[in-house]
Amino acid sequence: MHNTGEHIAASVIFGLDPTWVAVSILLVVYAFIMMERFNRAVLSLLGAGLMILCGVVTQQQAVAGVDFNTIGLLTGMMVIVAISQKTGMFQYVAIKAAKMVKGEPWGILVMLSVVTAVFSAFLDNVTTVLLIAPVTLLITDALGVKPYPYLFAQILASNIGGTATLIGDPPNIMIGSAANLSFYDFLVNLMPITPVIFVVILLAIWFMFGRDLHASEENKALVMRFDENEAIKDVPLLKKSLAVLFLVIGGFTVAHSFHLEPASIAMFGAAVLLLLQTLGQSLHDKDHAYEGVMAEVEWTTIFFFVGLFIVVTGVEHTGVIEMLAHKTLELTGGDFVATAGAILWVSAIASALIDNIPFVATMIPLIQSMAPTFGGSEALVPLWWALALGACLGGNGSLIGASANLIVAGFAQRAGHPIAFLVFMKHAFGLMLISIAIAHAYLYFRYLS
Repeated sequence: MHNTGEHIAASVIFGLDPTWVAVSILLVVYAFIMMERFNRAVLSLLGAGLMILCGVVTQQQAVAGVDFNTIGLLTGMMVIVAISQKTGMFQYVAIKAAKMVKGEPWGILVMLSVVTAVFSAFLDNVTTVLLIAPVTLLITDALGVKPYPYLFAQILASNIGGTATLIGDPPNIMIGSAANLSFYDFLVNLMPITPVIFVVILLAIWFMFGRDLHASEENKALVMRFDENEAIKDVPLLKKSLAVLFLVIGGFTVAHSFHLEPASIAMFGAAVLLLLQTLGQSLHDKDHAYEGVMAEVEWTTIFFFVGLFIVVTGVEHTGVIEMLAHKTLELTGGDFVATAGAILWVSAIASALIDNIPFVATMIPLIQSMAPTFGGSEALVPLWWALALGACLGGNGSLIGASANLIVAGFAQRAGHPIAFLVFMKHAFGLMLISIAIAHAYLYFRYLS
């Protein structure tokens, strides 16, 4: 998102106040997103269209407000993962992890949580749970245990792991692009605290569920009979996918030094893997393979982002976000430490109550507006870490807090083990607050003291 500082002229439809029109559109879109009765991509695109048709922004301003680095990075990684998942490597790792602990129920919960956290950091948490949740349901069915504690732990692990890197969680992608923060910046600044939070949350989950997880020796033996090698469907493609993933992640770490954006690395990696996947095939087969991969891309998420960027750009152009920034600074007395703490906790609570993506989209220009007060954009870096920690970890507070949560809930529903909203929140909200308290201490002692 671009903080142009341009306020719109009075060209809004029927001569209405542009601020009220823009804010009304934003609130209505957010309200319907929270109701979950309509597709969120459709809602955000309707909101974007209304911003233009009502005269809040022109089409040129709307397009300029779309962060194509975020769009490109998401699309590129989705293509890479869509091809990689055809190899079965994610299922292989999950089954291997379960067998490493001899089929012990608590050990499996820990290992699957670790796998989820690691994959969430280096792929993205939405894709990770899409791949790991079905395997989890298969394993828990074989063990004869309730899947809820396992899926609960994976939801929390996916959001904690996703906090650690630029590509792990969509809010981080948005923050990194807006603040010009590299993959390496996220690794150095957020990775150190995520294992600490992960261990503390796992300990808490043990006290909540771990002591009651038991399985018969027969069921453990059934899990041990799973053959992880059968999960691997295409060894040549596996080698190509691993090579490209390794090079793309390596590229992310050095891209900043060569003045390259992460989107360029991801899109180039996607193109290389698309080429390698179909080498030696006929043109007809290549086209069929490309269409299959493109069908796996989460276009709903991509278009949701496009519409959301335009909706927030419309509100930004009215000057209301700049006004909110000034109000926030008034409440914190312009104190940097208090402002960072407020951003962390407000982000966490808000992200538990609404999807963290639209919340972060609104917060980015607000924080950018604080630059003159705190001495320029460089001085804002701790505020970006506060926003990232609050939004990503806050997503653990409820089922609607993050996209990954809803995906896991969907799998559980289809498998006949629905996750109740209030039951999940009862277990998760307190753990989320503990993780934010740890993050607050980390922020304070590393950046603010």
